[in-house]
Amino acid sequence: MPQGSRPRCKACARPLSHCLCHLIPRLWPDTQLLVIQHPDEASHALNTARLLVAGLVNAHLLVTESLADHPDWVRRLSDSGWRNELLFPGPDARELGVACDTRPRRLILLDGTWRKARKLLYLNPILQSLPQVRLASGLSSRYRLRKVPHADALSTIEAGAEALSLLHPGFERDRLLAPFEALIDGQISAMGEQRYQRNYRDRQ
Repeated sequence: MPQGSRPRCKACARPLSHCLCHLIPRLWPDTQLLVIQHPDEASHALNTARLLVAGLVNAHLLVTESLADHPDWVRRLSDSGWRNELLFPGPDARELGVACDTRPRRLILLDGTWRKARKLLYLNPILQSLPQVRLASGLSSRYRLRKVPHADALSTIEAGAEALSLLHPGFERDRLLAPFEALIDGQISAMGEQRYQRNYRDRQ
């Protein structure tokens, strides 16, 4: 451990004094989630993809830029026995919803800035081949510590929670989002209300 660094929880990767594990649920919706995270995001202090996957039994986090390095996942995403869909607001994306297709469903999310998410899509032909779905417009992010590219841009955990809530009525979205809410509140508390108001409030 580098000198001066704080010991961290091995499960949630937060400093031990700010561990979020007691808030992380273990939910098991029928839809499987695969989160493909750009490597630059892996060490980000506000890593919502990690919290999303930790809260779902039926979810996987893959940190990579190229799926060519993960042939097993290329095979899974090519499996016609699964309904694989990419949650990405492309021009041809249709609104996510429940359908009559009885195949097991897997939703793929890209974690990174918009530029990095587009790069992940560009670099991976298997992702380009998947049907794209999007969330309904008009959603508002609770991520109060970033400047969003547009009003309804959501963090990865928020996007996953909204998608699962839509596909599975009664899904416990608030339980999944609880560690995220605590993470944001803790960051705001640490920086102080005045600094938060000065640097972030006007960016929403």
